[in-house]
Amino acid sequence: MSEAEQELREEFWDKLDDSPFVMLGLQGVDDAMTRPMTAQVDDGQIWFFAARSEDLVKGLGQNPKAIATYASKDHKLFASIHGTLQLSNDRQVIERLWNPIIASWYKDGKDDPDLALLRFDTTSADIWRASAGSTLKAAVIKMLGRDPGKQQQDENRAEVVL
Repeated sequence: MSEAEQELREEFWDKLDDSPFVMLGLQGVDDAMTRPMTAQVDDGQIWFFAARSEDLVKGLGQNPKAIATYASKDHKLFASIHGTLQLSNDRQVIERLWNPIIASWYKDGKDDPDLALLRFDTTSADIWRASAGSTLKAAVIKMLGRDPGKQQQDENRAEVVL
């Protein structure tokens, strides 16, 4: 992994920790409709609490291939994350990640029959950085007769394994 790729990968994890909201969906299921979900990051693994009664969880039997899109709170980092979603019954993870906000969604708490814990096994992420002045920089490069696309892409985009 190049230094730029490693830097974008680390920046992604920092930004996701700061603002853990993604749009999550299953490829080819429910017209690939995504919905807002809160990512729970635990030791480099992404988890989601969901409801067994919702379409996302029901669709896992049709196709577990998932895609999540992410925009950082400051809109300086964007990502398209690919992988698979797996239903998990790992009680230790539920205990570790449980908090009052999650509890407010489940009337029977951790024992609610509708509670579903999903593990997002990521395969890759296409990460983009939107840096201040990048449009101006690209215009200057273009005025000098060079294509700014490749240079901008090399500095501000990477496909990485999470």
